[in-house]
Amino acid sequence: MELEIIRSYHPQGTNGMLYYKSSLQCYTIELPWQHNAPQQSCIPEGRYRLMIRYSQKHKTHFILDDVKDRGLILIHPANDALKELRGCIAPVTTLAGEGKGSNSKLAFEKLKGLIISNIRDAPVYLTIKST
Repeated sequence: MELEIIRSYHPQGTNGMLYYKSSLQCYTIELPWQHNAPQQSCIPEGRYRLMIRYSQKHKTHFILDDVKDRGLILIHPANDALKELRGCIAPVTTLAGEGKGSNSKLAFEKLKGLIISNIRDAPVYLTIKST
């Protein structure tokens, strides 16, 4: 399974559109680009394998494998990148500004259903690139 985020970079956050088979699934928010600084920046563009992860805080969510010079890059709900993210990616239903969105839990549940229904059969990859 191949997912794709098309990003646009802004001073207060990074916004994206997440596609599966050329169909928009949701929007995404991330921290602004700060040269891949841990916990301060979105991650570099590239192709990453997604794995299922569980924690008490986020319950079932996803982790990106092999992010250069970074660890624990997750996909989980959040509506404000600067306040709630430390390098992770949050799906949102609508964009509300630079690095801000709304109804993240709803978007995350939709995305989670899509990924989990496919991850048992084959690896899931996420490609991140800019417009």
